[in-house]
Amino acid sequence: ELSVQGLLGPMREVLAQQAEFTLIEGAGGWRVPLSHQANLSDLAIALKLPVILVVGVRLGCINHALLSAEAIARDGLQLAGWVANIVDPRTSRLEENLASLAERLPAPCLGRVPKLKIVSAEAVAEHLQIDLLD
Repeated sequence: ELSVQGLLGPMREVLAQQAEFTLIEGAGGWRVPLSHQANLSDLAIALKLPVILVVGVRLGCINHALLSAEAIARDGLQLAGWVANIVDPRTSRLEENLASLAERLPAPCLGRVPKLKIVSAEAVAEHLQIDLLD
């Protein structure tokens, strides 16, 4: 079973290395459980990390993104930016949803990642503007 305490040491070792940019990826959402007692958010809170929110753009994404942003702020962390993950390019009102997210989220959009035939870090990076981070 995963625990925040068990992950803190290895994570701090990674963060202590001199790197231009370190990204710790979580999957499943801000409140995804690590165990019966802890969520992924507890790890980010313990490490005092800024957060990049990945928004799966589809029906309900505005509500989901705003609730996640509120939870991140309530937990005392900075929402450093967000990324639009275009999971279905046929999504109704795609551009309107993206504009609404850009207007309502309190952080810059770091990019739009289209549905990719072959997913790789390099392919995704082509669609991101990490230089927009503070």
